[in-house]
Amino acid sequence: MLNFVVIMSKVCVIGDGGWGTALALLLYSKGTNPVLWSVSSDYAEYLNKTRENVKFLKGVSLPRDLRITSDDSIIKDSDYAFFVVPCEYLSSIAKRFCDGKFKHIISAVKGIENGSLKRPSEILSDCFPSNNISVLSGPSISYEVAKCIPTTVVVASNNNDGTKIQNLLISENFRVYTSKDLVGVELGGALKNIIAIAAGISDGLGFGTNSKAAILTRGLAEITRLGVKLGADRETFSGLSGIGDLATTCISGQSRNRWFGEQIGKGRTVQEIMSGTEVVVEGVATCKSARDLAAKHNIEMPITEKVYEVIYQGKSPALAVKELMTRSAKEEKEYIN
Repeated sequence: MLNFVVIMSKVCVIGDGGWGTALALLLYSKGTNPVLWSVSSDYAEYLNKTRENVKFLKGVSLPRDLRITSDDSIIKDSDYAFFVVPCEYLSSIAKRFCDGKFKHIISAVKGIENGSLKRPSEILSDCFPSNNISVLSGPSISYEVAKCIPTTVVVASNNNDGTKIQNLLISENFRVYTSKDLVGVELGGALKNIIAIAAGISDGLGFGTNSKAAILTRGLAEITRLGVKLGADRETFSGLSGIGDLATTCISGQSRNRWFGEQIGKGRTVQEIMSGTEVVVEGVATCKSARDLAAKHNIEMPITEKVYEVIYQGKSPALAVKELMTRSAKEEKEYIN
């Protein structure tokens, strides 16, 4: 029987989105007395008053003594700092804390920065060159974590920080595995959002289980191809941050990337969808970065390519499906090479 120890350290969660809030609640339940940081002073005040994150985690009550702030100085001496912000904002937010005294830095960001093509851990390493950066990923729908529904994730680190973070987070409802494959764990969490958009488009077009199974399987193939090329272990993509996160994001009714794709499949435009929501759909930006990485390393990623063409070039989803289905015939084994 595991002994779920309480680590008495200063802990902060940087980012008040659904995942950041769920992590803060998890850490609170472990007795670590975390601080949840919001980029907006107005929203931090709202959260402190209403004790409900109506924008990103509606229906979940926040404990009265869960500390919430927008004051940078309050969290700069934290031992553990979890960065949980959209990838496109990570660099600017991380720079606000470059003079912080963080001992352990954990990225729970799922994306790849446009332009630089850097993973979140690389962005954080630029800002915190003296720190080891760990990565937390896996199938973890925020609402389910907040509601203490059994969830299993993986934390990747190049040193023994992984074990420390594992002990900090693990509980009877939140099981944490460790990994040394930081590249694979991080890429799995980022690239699955693109495939989830494709799965959502399939749903929006009225396709069935056969179609979704093909998208997941072939999507995993191209995620693995790019990941291995960039130095990841192939086996990682058969694990929690690979097929585990991919399946959850492609199937869950609460997945915003799958939802976004579904709206596209139903005929709505990208502009219409994004103007009506405050949540960030990470797969939209990641799709551009993944396409650029694939071109840079000469890796075939046909689903990613078609998602890009639909989102950024206005291609008809039905035409994109036809083009995927009528590609030249291949042997299935080719997908792992």
